[in-house]
Amino acid sequence: MRRPVIVLACVSALAAAAALIVVPAMVSAHPLTGAPNCPVFPADNPWNQRVDRLPVAKDSAGIIARIGLNNPVHPDFGSGLYNGEPIGIPYAVVSSRTRRVPVSFLYSSESDHGPYPLPHGVPIEGGYGSSGDRHVIVVDRSSCRDYELFAAYPHDGGRRWTAGSGAIFDLRSDHLRPAGWTSADAAGLPILPGLARYDEVAAGSIDHALRFTAPCTAARYVYPARHEASTCSGAGLPPMGLRVRLKASVNISTLPYQARVVAQALKRYGMILADNGSPWFISGAPDRHWNNDALHLLDRLSGRDFEVVNTSSLPHPGL
Repeated sequence: MRRPVIVLACVSALAAAAALIVVPAMVSAHPLTGAPNCPVFPADNPWNQRVDRLPVAKDSAGIIARIGLNNPVHPDFGSGLYNGEPIGIPYAVVSSRTRRVPVSFLYSSESDHGPYPLPHGVPIEGGYGSSGDRHVIVVDRSSCRDYELFAAYPHDGGRRWTAGSGAIFDLRSDHLRPAGWTSADAAGLPILPGLARYDEVAAGSIDHALRFTAPCTAARYVYPARHEASTCSGAGLPPMGLRVRLKASVNISTLPYQARVVAQALKRYGMILADNGSPWFISGAPDRHWNNDALHLLDRLSGRDFEVVNTSSLPHPGL
């Protein structure tokens, strides 16, 4: 947003100092295991922007109520198996030597056509027999590109694939998808940077926002989202791209370590609404080191513990 020019030097200096106080410092998120030279987007990317010192949005209470005041937080990831498959959205790290295969898309006009580096046996969310979202996420450590598919199905032994939609992101860039375009996610966002990962927890912190879902979303989107996917009507619905955070007053000290690290990220970086689904479901990558009992104590938190953040003072790279 353009601001009026302040003529007086002393006033300008005070305004600059105030801006430094309001807008928190930004750091890059932890790199992926297996791709240490690739950032998970630049430090100024919205996924990596802290929001713990920003004001509350004026319509916060109404929006939180529409998502679900009494609904508990649910970590939609963990260790072990559920219905025979890993819990969460998996990803794989590949290289320039990984075979590239063609993918055809249902939403072809809003998809990046690749080809995509999909090795034999690449993990699919929910497994190869899943009837769910069937996300596939592959990071090429040679080019630092993130390849993401929705509703992905292999054919001819994996020599070709079909998918609902697909998107390719440069992990070194803030470039957004064109306005109105979907991705492998309903909000037109990358999925990878919004996943809770065990390697981050082991390092002591999650340094980015997390991805979450809500049962009803508005027929509009806000930055950084690029697409809406409303299935409901009525006032006060949350738009795709909505940023929420765990209130600073919420006591998380009694949570076990893994849950506490996730909760601390929810205070500092918050969550970005990325898809329709169950209220307050937080996305993460499966890992055998997750402690499911510890993670599920996050259900002590509910919608009333969150607030919508006014992010208008943050930079909006990529626009």
